Amino acid sequence: MRTWPRSSSEPRTRVIDLIDIKQLIGNVADFPRPGIMFRDISPLLRDHFDATVRALDALLSEAEWCEIDALAGIESRGFILGAALAVHRGKGFVLVRKQGKLPPPVVDIAYDLEYGSGVLEMQRGSGRVLLIDDVLATGGTMTASADLCVRAGYEVRALAALIDLNIVTDYRWRGLSLRSSVNY
Repeated sequence: MRTWPRSSSEPRTRVIDLIDIKQLIGNVADFPRPGIMFRDISPLLRDHFDATVRALDALLSEAEWCEIDALAGIESRGFILGAALAVHRGKGFVLVRKQGKLPPPVVDIAYDLEYGSGVLEMQRGSGRVLLIDDVLATGGTMTASADLCVRAGYEVRALAALIDLNIVTDYRWRGLSLRSSVNY
C-alpha cells in the first residue's frame, strides 16, 4: 500500500482530522445559480490533498479494499479523487465521462441531474469497482453512473463521495449505501 507522502523527503502538510476537512470546504452562495450553495473542495485539493485522500481511504475496511479492482471516477472532480485514491491503493482507474469525451466504442446512459439532463459514457470492461464522486446532491448522477458501470460490465461493490449534502436521506443504490467523509 502506498501512502502520502511517498517518501520521508517529500514535504508533508499538517495532519488534519475530518472535522477540519469540513471546515476547509468553501461555501459559495448562489453558484452556479441563485439558491444553490456550492461546496468548493478547491482548498482541500490545494492545501490538504493527502488528508483528503486518507479520509476517503478510511471509508472502506482493509477487507473491503481487497475486494476492489478499480475505482470508477465520475467526471470531473471524481476523476481527481478517484485517481489519487487508486494510486494510493495500487488499484486501476476507470472513467465515467460526459457524452462525446471518450473514444468509441462506449456504453452510455441518459439521466436527469440537479440542473437539467445529460448523458454519461464509459468504455466496456470488467472487475469490481468503487464508484466515487466529489458530492452527492440528489443522487441522479451517482445512480446513473452505477447503472452505467453495470451496463458496461463492472460490478459495483461500493459507492463513495467526499461530501453528502443529505438532500436524499440514506441514499442507496441496489442495497449499497453511500459512504462519505463529510455530511451536511
